[in-house]
Amino acid sequence: MKALIVATFLLLSASVLKAQDLEHIYDPKADADADLVKAEKQAAAENKHILLQIGGNWCIWCKRFYKLMQDDTTLHALADKNYIVYHLNYSKENRNLPILQRLGYPQRFGFPVLVILNAKGERLHTQNSALLESADTYDKQKIEEMLKDWSPGALNPAHYVNQ
Repeated sequence: MKALIVATFLLLSASVLKAQDLEHIYDPKADADADLVKAEKQAAAENKHILLQIGGNWCIWCKRFYKLMQDDTTLHALADKNYIVYHLNYSKENRNLPILQRLGYPQRFGFPVLVILNAKGERLHTQNSALLESADTYDKQKIEEMLKDWSPGALNPAHYVNQ
């Protein structure tokens, strides 16, 4: 009986921590400009691109996308292999409008919106996440294809030379 109580407590604790993680995906107080400079340096050092998930803790679809990316081992591994992931806040506390202006106003697609940058911070792609949806969740296959299509390897010119 004692083991059952401990197991139940651990399971409930893990659930509460998971729920809290979903409430704090985005940091309105973050210095996004400084964070992006760090992300660019890390991306350059690791030969990766930067995947920006732009949204806010208020956004249910942002939470759904985040959860899928964390929980699905294939998507998580693909993102980890090819991208430095950064969650750029957009909320009443901090809209990060100067950054969004530099990125070509991606908020026009709603939230979350995904932006892929190269290691120099140059925008490669803006993805309307509504096109990745399926019913009340996201389509894993569509996300996987997007992550592959915009990975550093997919944009390597050597792959497109006639030999």
